[in-house]
Amino acid sequence: MTEIISTRIPEEIAEALREIEEEEKADRATVVRKLLANAIQQWKMQKALRLYREGKATLWRAARMAGVTLREMMELAAKEGIQFQYTKKDLEEDIAAALRV
Repeated sequence: MTEIISTRIPEEIAEALREIEEEEKADRATVVRKLLANAIQQWKMQKALRLYREGKATLWRAARMAGVTLREMMELAAKEGIQFQYTKKDLEEDIAAALRV
């Protein structure tokens, strides 16, 4: 199922969209869908990293929230300079999650 979204955008964003449409040889709807999907994925990753940094999520849970592998989340956390936090509880959670897979 799809939903229609209508919004006003500043001229500079419209110009950037036209540039992307031309470069990608795609129509506006396709370009906007791709950009929106990428922005949502980025938002999920930033949220997951923030929760991990604050100790409110394990690395495994943050990876699941962001829709990436544990290894990818470890790399993202390292890039962001987030200290590796791993407790006994985290280990137990990760083992339980791995056994479910």
